[in-house]
Amino acid sequence: MYIGIHLNPFPMNRNIFASVAVAACCVLSCSQPKPASDNVQDRISDVEKNLFAPVRIEGEGPWTIEERLAVHKIHGVSIAVIRDYKLDWAKAYGWADSAEQRAVTTETVFQAASISKSLNAVGLLKLAQDGKVALDTDINTYLTSWKFPYDSASHGKKITITNLLSHTAGLTVHGFGGYAPGDSLPTIIEILNGKKPANSDAVRSMREPDQAPIYSGGGTTISQLIAMDVTGQPYDVFMEQSVLKPLGMINSFYTQPPPAAKQAQLTTAYHHDGTPVAGKFHIYPEQAAAGLWTTPTDLARYIIETQLALQGKSSKVLTQAYTEKRLTPYREAAGLGVFITNRDNARYFEHGGSNDGFRCFYTGSFEGGNGVAIMVNSDNGAILHELLNSVAIAYHWKGFEVPAPKKIAKLDPHQWKSLEGRYSMVGRPDAHLQLTSRDEKLILKQEWDGREVVFEAESETAFFAKDFHFPIKVTKKEQGAVTEFLAFDKDVWVRVK
Repeated sequence: MYIGIHLNPFPMNRNIFASVAVAACCVLSCSQPKPASDNVQDRISDVEKNLFAPVRIEGEGPWTIEERLAVHKIHGVSIAVIRDYKLDWAKAYGWADSAEQRAVTTETVFQAASISKSLNAVGLLKLAQDGKVALDTDINTYLTSWKFPYDSASHGKKITITNLLSHTAGLTVHGFGGYAPGDSLPTIIEILNGKKPANSDAVRSMREPDQAPIYSGGGTTISQLIAMDVTGQPYDVFMEQSVLKPLGMINSFYTQPPPAAKQAQLTTAYHHDGTPVAGKFHIYPEQAAAGLWTTPTDLARYIIETQLALQGKSSKVLTQAYTEKRLTPYREAAGLGVFITNRDNARYFEHGGSNDGFRCFYTGSFEGGNGVAIMVNSDNGAILHELLNSVAIAYHWKGFEVPAPKKIAKLDPHQWKSLEGRYSMVGRPDAHLQLTSRDEKLILKQEWDGREVVFEAESETAFFAKDFHFPIKVTKKEQGAVTEFLAFDKDVWVRVK
């Protein structure tokens, strides 16, 4: 299963973990950025040896990349760093396939998962720029092989390409599970209709369009069919000719399954425990939403072109006007195929991705020409957070600094017991969580899917997760029983009697 990783621009959507952001692990700094080292090898060394956990614990870290790969059971990682609108350096670590003892190189390709949506949006905006589609017209104007079946949930409002690319179409199907090699692959129309051999539900309206974003890989898949119907080309051919090749993304492709000529460049996907995904990786016919294979170096080329086009200094695919449109938040933090983050008045465009056995993230600054792309062949994306902060700190990016370390408090058994109970979210009575304690830690469990997150105690009323920014503050009655807790400084959960 893949989930879009981004800076929490959406409501929880019944998944508290999907709200955890890669970039939310970074602490804001009010200081002005300083120059990085003048020597590129020094900059590389600074990044390689100064990794911290997203939430620092007193006495822990810093660590090297190799140390963190071992701790997280991640087989391989590849990274590309941008400085002053140029690729500053790219480097790979570990194994593309451990059994074959095949090392990751900067030309080894990873599944980009939801980052596929960023490049897809470039392709759709290119069609608009060329006058082949209009971004704010009913999508059924351009769909010829299939029509979106509007129903009462859309309240008579029409869905546009802008809605599809900004997740404001009000559509179902958050993400896709992919298919094992050798499985029967569905057509795009079978996927959209939820018809076998598709393994996902039909893409339909869940509410009227043009409201707050609801992340929908299903909506992105509709945009894939629009590109195919308008151009008369297979999607991977359209994207190669219109986007990837003009951007110089020479090691990237949307072809699913991957072509035989690319087999030597593919990474093997691995689970959280380090075991390989059956068949080495999944296949995603939902190409626009999750099907891109690429490298951090190629993603850096995309980031740099976006930055230069925004400045009016390049137009390899999109003009300055269409780049500005893509990077302008349409609703909340959602642009067109990107999410916009403001850190200490410094703006960044970014996206992350999560397919089975792959995690990745990129960010690029609006000004100054800074950026990074990181990809791993693991279900464990913890090192993405750590590398992002290490790069940002080594290069003195505005909006980042080393966070102050936290101390772990010791609670007595009665204090731990007072936390336990079943809680419902204020305004969402259908969403329930269970808090329990185990081994002097607080365990939060989502009832709807059984997923857990472990918290350390900072005090008897404040708790934090070690692997990502997720604070909890509890409120107690006089006799000591917990009545409610606050998560993410905004979501209130009340104890169920």
